[in-house]
Amino acid sequence: MPLTPSLADRMRGCLWGALIGDAICLGTHWIYNLGEMAQRFPAGLKGFEAPHEGHYHFPKQPGELTHYGEGMLLMLETISAHGAFDVGDFWLRFLEEFGSPEYTGYLDAATRATLEKFAVFEEANPNTEYHCQGGADDDQMAGVTRLAPLVLAHRNDPDLLAVVDRMVRVCQYNDKAVAYGKAAAIVLKNLLDGKDFHSSFEIARSLAQGLDPQYGYEVRRKIEAGMSSSLDVTVISNEDIDPTVLAIQKLGQSCPLPQSFPAAIICAAKHAHSFSEALLANLRAGGDNAGRGILIGSWLGALHGYEAIPIAWGVRLKAAPKIEILVERIVSRATR
Repeated sequence: MPLTPSLADRMRGCLWGALIGDAICLGTHWIYNLGEMAQRFPAGLKGFEAPHEGHYHFPKQPGELTHYGEGMLLMLETISAHGAFDVGDFWLRFLEEFGSPEYTGYLDAATRATLEKFAVFEEANPNTEYHCQGGADDDQMAGVTRLAPLVLAHRNDPDLLAVVDRMVRVCQYNDKAVAYGKAAAIVLKNLLDGKDFHSSFEIARSLAQGLDPQYGYEVRRKIEAGMSSSLDVTVISNEDIDPTVLAIQKLGQSCPLPQSFPAAIICAAKHAHSFSEALLANLRAGGDNAGRGILIGSWLGALHGYEAIPIAWGVRLKAAPKIEILVERIVSRATR
């Protein structure tokens, strides 16, 4: 692995890392009880476990994506097609995928409510073009898990944060979700620009309070909580449990961004030296590990570059041929 990854390598690492971070957690996603996790997978967790019958993502097979990853794949398609975020194009892809009666995957709360609100709008305004800003009042992880391709394409755009705002509100018309999305975009932009891990989060922390008059201070505190916990985690002495897992349990395993965002930070910061160690630690922490995995994978993929990602993990993705075409098209345009 080169000591200093090229911009193209950081971009590839960011995009592939995010999707791998999702897929690796498919079968363990939303299992909060670690005892239950151990019973279901007595051989231990190595990633890409198959969902058991009755699980949220059953009957998907190892290598497929959760609904988070599928949403990011739609964003890859939009960015690949236009070279930038096109809200109308993304909305049509979103509606065709998740609004189709043939879709058999899991629909999270933000997606369900967004589709319901659109149906009401369409019935009341049959001859009016949809504004694509009718998202759910939801503060969970839908928007931040679709950020990576958008930030890559708009990293030098002075209106980056306004673009993030529009993207998040497609499915989450919620100021808190927008504020966290902007902070996550700042982190990723700086990693792609070649900043080190701690500097990227320090920049986001320093700017967070200005992102939203109501929630900016909360975002700042959550970044501080994730980074300070990453320093404290080494003093936890329990040989039976990964201290990172304990720290994530303390911060929160669940989907709302006030829990999931700092939990992703602590895992990435503690294992910032190793893409694979970070994703495995996140996997074993349970809860919304797939959502956190997209963030962690994009951050450490951008930090270390594509060469740091195990080859065996990339080829496990069922959509790998399609992903490769989309990623190379985006990277080629963005580095031209």
